[in-house]
Amino acid sequence: MASKRPAKKSRSKAAQFLQKPSGVIHPRVQKVGPEHFGIVCFDCHKLSSTWMLTDFYGKVLVLPTEVAHNRVELDDAVARVRLALTQHDLRDCIVAVERTGRYHHAVKNVFAKAGFETRMVHPFATKQFRQPASPDQKSDPADLAAMRCAAVNGFALIETPLSEQWRQLQLSIRHRRDLVRKASALACQIREHLDAVLPGYAACFDKLWDSNIAFRLVRQFGTAQAMLDQGVAGLSLYLRQQKVRYQERSLDTVIVWAKNAAAADVGADLHRQIALAYEDDRQQKNQQIIALERDIAQRLAQTPYVLLMSFPGINVVTSADFGGEMGPIENYASARAITGRAGLFPSRHQSGSTDHADGPLVRRANRSLRAVILGIASNLICCNQHFRALSGQWKMAGKDPRHTHVKVGSRFCRIAYQIVAGRQVFRHPSLRERGYILDKLLAFHMAHQTPWPEVLRDLQNATDQIPKSEYAAEAKPLADRILATRERGKTGPQPLSEILAIVLARLGVGMIPSTPSGEKDPT
Repeated sequence: MASKRPAKKSRSKAAQFLQKPSGVIHPRVQKVGPEHFGIVCFDCHKLSSTWMLTDFYGKVLVLPTEVAHNRVELDDAVARVRLALTQHDLRDCIVAVERTGRYHHAVKNVFAKAGFETRMVHPFATKQFRQPASPDQKSDPADLAAMRCAAVNGFALIETPLSEQWRQLQLSIRHRRDLVRKASALACQIREHLDAVLPGYAACFDKLWDSNIAFRLVRQFGTAQAMLDQGVAGLSLYLRQQKVRYQERSLDTVIVWAKNAAAADVGADLHRQIALAYEDDRQQKNQQIIALERDIAQRLAQTPYVLLMSFPGINVVTSADFGGEMGPIENYASARAITGRAGLFPSRHQSGSTDHADGPLVRRANRSLRAVILGIASNLICCNQHFRALSGQWKMAGKDPRHTHVKVGSRFCRIAYQIVAGRQVFRHPSLRERGYILDKLLAFHMAHQTPWPEVLRDLQNATDQIPKSEYAAEAKPLADRILATRERGKTGPQPLSEILAIVLARLGVGMIPSTPSGEKDPT
C-alpha cells in the first residue's frame, strides 16, 4: 500500500503587507500616530528642487518651496525641515525624493548625511498617482501631492547604499564597457574610410587590428600604386628601418592586391587622413581599456565574485561585469532575487479565466544587470560544453534562441549565487572539472603585461577569497607553470617563478616534484 506523501509546505510565506518590503512605513506610523508622522517630498530638477512637508493624512504643513542645488540653500532646507518637525510635533518622518537622472543626488546626499531616512520614488509611480487627481495637469505641486500618495502607499523605497569599493568597481566596468563600444564604432568607421582610399586592402590581413604593418604602410605610402612601386624589397627595407616585425608572405599578399586594386574614391587623400586619425583614437582607447581592465582585476580580486572564475567559460572581465552590476551578494535573499531584479521573467496578463503568462520579458527592470547576464549566457553557450549541449537540445526542440539565452542566464544566476554567497568554487554534476581561479588571473595579467608587483598583489588578494579546502587544487596549475619555467632555464620570465613560489607558499603546498637541475628551489 502506497504511503501518502506529505503535503509540500509553501515556499514563501504570505506577505505581511501589500507594499514592497522596502517601502513599508505603517508600523512606524502606528507607533507615533498619523498626525505625528511627517513626509517630506522633493521634486528634483536640474538646478533646483521643490519640496513640501505634510503629515501622514496629507495636511500640508510647509507649502511647496523651491531650493537651489547649492550648499547654502540645501543646508537651509535641512534646517527648515528640522524646525517644522519641532513646530508641528512630528516625531518621525521620511524624506521622499523623486529619481531624476543625476539631479536628485544633491538632495539625497545632503539629507542622508543629516540623518534623515531618504527614500526614492520612481517617476513612474509619481505619474500613476498624479493622473487620477490631475489628468491634464503636470506641475510641481501636483507631482508633490502624487509623491506623498506614493509614499503613503509604500512606493517610496529604501535603497541599499553601496560602499566606496563597490561603487568604484561599478563605475570602472561601466566606463570600460563604454570605451569598448566607442572603439568598436571607430573600427567600423576606419574600415569604411580605408575602403574608400584602398579598396580591398583590409582583406590582405587576417587580423587587421593586430597587424604590425597594415596601418604603417598606409601611413607611409598611402596609395596602391605607391606600394606597387616599392615592391616587396622596398616595403621590407622600410619596415626593417622602422624595426617592425613582419612576415614576407604578408608583403607578397599586399603586392598581389596592389596589382589588381580598384580605383580610389574621390577625395581619397582626405579619407586616408580621417582613417589614420580614427586609428590613432582607437589605439588610444585600447590602451585605456587595457589599463582599466588591470584596475578592474585588482578590484575584483578583493571581492568574493572572483570565485566565479572557477566557472568554466567565465573570465576576469565577465566576473567583474557581473559583480559590479550586482553589488554585495548580501543584498540578495536568493537566486530568484537576482533574476527578479534583472527582469528575467515573462510579463503576465491575467483576468478571470484569461491568463497569458508567456509574454515577452518585463520591460521595467535593471537593464544593465540583465544585459550582463544575457551576455554571460551567450559566452556560456559558445564556450561551455554543458550549456552548448543544452542549447543544442533546445534548438532541436524548436525553442526560440531568446528562450535559450534566458534559460541559460537563469541557470547561471542560480549557480553563481551558490558560489558567491556560499564562498565556494564551482561544482556541477554534469561537469568533471572546474576552472582554476589563480591560473586564469595569472594568464589575464600576463596577456595585459601587468607589472609583477601588481600581479603578486592580485594573486594574494584572490587567495584570501578562495576556500582553504581548494588551495591544493589551485596550486596544481601554478606548480605546472613553475616546472615549465624551470625546463626553459634562464630564457623564461624569471620574476614569474618568484611570484609563483610566493603564492604557492601562501597556499601552503609542499615541495614541487621535479628533476634535479642544480638550481635553487623557488619553494
